[in-house]
Amino acid sequence: MPDNQGLSHLSDHFLIVAVVLYSLAVIAFAADFAFGRRSPVVTRTQADAPDRVPAGVAAGAGTADSAQSGTGPGTTGPGTTGPASPAEPGGGRPGSPAAPGLLVRIALILTTAGLALHITGVITRGLAVHRVPWGDMYEFVISVSCVAVLFFIGLMIKYRPYHLGLFFMAPIVIILGLAQTVIYTPAGPLVPALNSYWLAIHVTAMTLASGTFMVGAVLAIVYLFAERHTRRVAAGLSTTYGEVFRLLPSAERLDQIAYRTVVFAFPIWTFGIMAGAIWADEAWGRYWGWDPTETWAFITWVVYACFLHARVTAGWRGRRAAFIQLLGFACLLFNLLGVSLFITGLHSYAGLS
Repeated sequence: MPDNQGLSHLSDHFLIVAVVLYSLAVIAFAADFAFGRRSPVVTRTQADAPDRVPAGVAAGAGTADSAQSGTGPGTTGPGTTGPASPAEPGGGRPGSPAAPGLLVRIALILTTAGLALHITGVITRGLAVHRVPWGDMYEFVISVSCVAVLFFIGLMIKYRPYHLGLFFMAPIVIILGLAQTVIYTPAGPLVPALNSYWLAIHVTAMTLASGTFMVGAVLAIVYLFAERHTRRVAAGLSTTYGEVFRLLPSAERLDQIAYRTVVFAFPIWTFGIMAGAIWADEAWGRYWGWDPTETWAFITWVVYACFLHARVTAGWRGRRAAFIQLLGFACLLFNLLGVSLFITGLHSYAGLS
């Protein structure tokens, strides 16, 4: 059945509009950092100041005896005084995210609308070529970025790290911009080696895992900057962009979310490698031949396995774990771009045509 070029062009239009909406969302996120209104934040120092002491404590409930015994109002434990939990951005317990302002809400609406068009563009591309839309580099990239945005929206709903949108959506705009210009491939038929139902199994798993790993990499990068900011504050040193880090989740929270992201993606990547080995046996008569793409997919698996192993058994968290995670994502990117575009192998057909 011939490809439907009309649907292919429609897919291109959907994706271009999605890039425009994503770009506007990035501008809205950035404008919130620069001009958004901030709710006043009560710091621990302010909360412990004498003029902030609750009236009941000032009236005699917080006497020296009660302070020593740790039984007076406002105590947090034996022998301690002060508020039970200092106020944080957005109110509530420490580490709770600030409520989104108007600009952030606009950015989230634009992101959601862009995602809807992004999904529509991917589906339309599939309908145009009468198959799953990841038979070449262009289709794989637009699908991976779509999964990444969808997963990030899920994190928004679960953890509410609204202000991370700036750091995540900016790379998505760049990736989709490159997809529409540098690596764009017109709709066309599959090469014979890809004409198998295993395409829908193997490449779907790799697409889901790659998109999720992308989210984890962004979280790891933001964590490294947030952790550095935290260390400088603890050391009493001057910091840059302190207002930005005040609005982001804590470094510990970022580390935790990044870890959970890798935990989610790693089994999917493992399944994708296994499915690829079975497909290779059907297509080429062997399960594993150390083709460059196979090799780097395995190297990526090993690095992420080391990340999970070191974190669980040796208790590696923080910067060391983040660097291992980013090394794994660098291997993934090299496998996707470097190997597919510049190294000749049995998977070379996945590159530019």
